[in-house]
Amino acid sequence: MGDHVRAGRLDMWAERRGTGPDVLLIAGLGDPAEVWQFQLEGLADRYRLTAFDNRGMGRTPLPAEPFSVATLADDAAALLRALEVPAAHVAGYSGGSVAAQELALRHPGLVRSLVLDSTWARPDAYFRAALTFWRWLAEVAPSERAFLEAFYLWIYTPRAHGDGTVEKLIEEALAFPHKPPTEAIQRSIDAFLAHDTTGRLADITVPTLVLAGGLDMVTPPRYGRIVADSIPHARFEILAEEAHQPFQEAPDLFNKQVDTFWRQVDARG
Repeated sequence: MGDHVRAGRLDMWAERRGTGPDVLLIAGLGDPAEVWQFQLEGLADRYRLTAFDNRGMGRTPLPAEPFSVATLADDAAALLRALEVPAAHVAGYSGGSVAAQELALRHPGLVRSLVLDSTWARPDAYFRAALTFWRWLAEVAPSERAFLEAFYLWIYTPRAHGDGTVEKLIEEALAFPHKPPTEAIQRSIDAFLAHDTTGRLADITVPTLVLAGGLDMVTPPRYGRIVADSIPHARFEILAEEAHQPFQEAPDLFNKQVDTFWRQVDARG
């Protein structure tokens, strides 16, 4: 169970599990803290994990003022400070991964290491077209189910569509009582479209692991490679048979990857 935490001027919904070194999990577009279920359950014996709803998502309200990826990073920093976490291993995927980049740049003292899953430094023409498509799709899709069916074509592997995983995820999303409003989806996409850390990634000094899905249509491995090549000493790994959200589709593989990485970081002090 989670609860609201007053973080700066925002009441953020956060869920915490486990004991050990602190880990902050930053979700992507439209997803609440529950998207990290397999990590909250599978890693809680080794880490104290915090997952939360970004502004406008789940149970965290959407303030009226405009926001950027930097704003999302400041929200995450405010949450860590409110929880009295001096520094955490930070893992973000997709939109959460670019917020994690900004968190490490804007609040380096709060970040012990970075895991960037399905990430990018700046959207190119292909990715801008995809983001723009999702922006208007959220408004004009004939139903919530139709939106999810179209959106999830980009997110999950053919394997997940064939074995019933995607249908199960759609049913769970439809039943979830705290759905994000269309405005929150669109304003988040606007923030992602404006994201650009190409000239600043070299300033990230913490140990970094960049993960990319070999079957990811949204952020193919070439995007992650650019990020990893730009961050000093970053590791880059391709999960060949996975797509945009390997932490959901292949949680055992994902958890093993990040656990090994965090153990190595902790061992180096």
